[in-house]
Amino acid sequence: MNWDKLSRQLNRQNWLILLLLAGTSYFLASPAFTLGVILGGFVVIINFRALQHTIRSAFSPDGVMKETKGVLIAKTYFRLAIMGAVVCMLIACGWVNPVGLAIGLSILVISIVQVGIRAAWKISSGEAI
Repeated sequence: MNWDKLSRQLNRQNWLILLLLAGTSYFLASPAFTLGVILGGFVVIINFRALQHTIRSAFSPDGVMKETKGVLIAKTYFRLAIMGAVVCMLIACGWVNPVGLAIGLSILVISIVQVGIRAAWKISSGEAI
């Protein structure tokens, strides 16, 4: 599958799932829970976009690494440390419900699983052939 097409599909699904979960939690849960879902979704979507940028900038269009492995690993750990600090601050300050935040942070996983199931369904039904 083409990465640009897959990336657009994942990004669109991330936003749709975030909208669905935030809308549902708005009517069924507390404001802190809803804020946790929304902020968790924003954090994971921004982190995923930063990962895409890091990977794209590390490789040339031919697939040759432009950066060393150490730089790539350092950028990844730095991004994860920033994400951890943001999550820690949101929970420590009591602004969000931790369960809502965990659900919001799961948006990317839900999107990836959904895209994988859809791709497997297409292959098994013969659409992709």
